[in-house]
Amino acid sequence: MAVQGGAVPVEPMRTTRRQRRAPMNARTQARHGDARFLAADVGGTHTRVGLVRPGAGGRIEVLAHRKYACADHPGLAAILADFIDSEPGSAGVDRVAVACAGVALDDEVVNANLLWPIRLSELRRGLGLRELRFVNDFQAAAHAAQCMNADEATLLTPGIDTAAPGPVLVVGPGTGLGAAVRIPHRGEVVVLPTEAGHTAFAPGTAREIAILHWLQRRGGGTHVATEQAVSGPGLVNLYQAICALDGAVATLRAPAAISAAARAGDPAAAEAVQTFCALLGSVIGDLAVLSSARAVFIAGGIVPQLKDFLPHSAFHARLLDKGVMRAALERVPVRLIENDRLGVIGAASWYLEHAHERPSAPVGDDRPAPAREDTD
Repeated sequence: MAVQGGAVPVEPMRTTRRQRRAPMNARTQARHGDARFLAADVGGTHTRVGLVRPGAGGRIEVLAHRKYACADHPGLAAILADFIDSEPGSAGVDRVAVACAGVALDDEVVNANLLWPIRLSELRRGLGLRELRFVNDFQAAAHAAQCMNADEATLLTPGIDTAAPGPVLVVGPGTGLGAAVRIPHRGEVVVLPTEAGHTAFAPGTAREIAILHWLQRRGGGTHVATEQAVSGPGLVNLYQAICALDGAVATLRAPAAISAAARAGDPAAAEAVQTFCALLGSVIGDLAVLSSARAVFIAGGIVPQLKDFLPHSAFHARLLDKGVMRAALERVPVRLIENDRLGVIGAASWYLEHAHERPSAPVGDDRPAPAREDTD
């Protein structure tokens, strides 16, 4: 049954027994210690760090927040150290939750888009942390229920603003392409992380097939990842491919420059942006079909820069163009979240949900089994 009033059914985070016994108010903090901790959202271009604590009603209070350009720092440890040194309220905080694209294998985060490696034991030792936990960035984003307010997000599917209860897809093209699914289960929420960006790019038009062939020739292999077209760098790839196919010189090197040129009437830039919007719709449609999503949230990334193009593009038409599944997708609202603190809030929410668990399950695991604390 559809939810009335345009609200999107985002299930509240489950409350653990410990949280029920000890709500985090000032008196509880005095009895049980400092409730503050750091949450970091690490991307290929920017890292966002917040000093956070549990708030009323399961919300996350962000006490301080900073955005760092990754290229300006030698590693995540330097960024976190700068935040701690710069924010007086961070003194004595020794717990950190890190959200980052990729997976943690043994001690290292495997990610194709980071400028520097992340080794968890080195990070823990270097900063003198008592506790460090890692979670996939879109797994974290899917935990940021407080950011999924229909009134605070931009509706990208006019006339489709209500959703039936069920899975919610969170997706975002940034430096790469991330996605996760929130699944209601027995009164609680399970979040399924994915590596959707590494699935095979699926063209839908003759021009997109030509772009695929160009990307294959450039990469020297048959596999072209979806995020090579649907991401910030993917927009640059589309522009370069279009220029090469038309025998033109590609002079633009950044997504913002391409979107600006498209607004100014540059034909190659305009086609690149329109192609990106179409492919974004196609990918979201595929992921919605796979996940049985009843609602979709696009979590920032490059999309806010292109928001004015979406209504005049093939975005929604391609999202719906899934054969017999069209009837189901016509009922799926898609909204854009433009909250710069989404990743930080999501990492903090994920951490608090797992804070009561014993350190035995793999890092970032979102199953009911306990999530492991990383140790040396």
